[in-house]
Amino acid sequence: MARLQFHYEPFPPHRIRPMSQQTADEILDASYLEVRAKVLELAAVLDRLDRAPGGAERSPRRDQLTQAIEMLLADDPDRAAKVQHWFSRQYDPDWKTNLGVETPSTK
Repeated sequence: MARLQFHYEPFPPHRIRPMSQQTADEILDASYLEVRAKVLELAAVLDRLDRAPGGAERSPRRDQLTQAIEMLLADDPDRAAKVQHWFSRQYDPDWKTNLGVETPSTK
């Protein structure tokens, strides 16, 4: 019985460059479908929230998402850092105690 052989060759190494060296078109070519899927997923979640009982009510988490979406629409080169910071907790020097994290010295 003859065996089928498949030859897989990834992108030629000369075509793979660090993201910082790619053109806008190259970045879009590499990311468009994935980003489009994430935008559609976000739209679907927002639609489900709107249709759900109590969906029109404001909540801190919904307000936080709305503000983050507004940050994405801003003309700002540091959107990712600002959105990550927006979702981050304020640093608490006593976080281990406050979150109940045990360390070998506290057991």
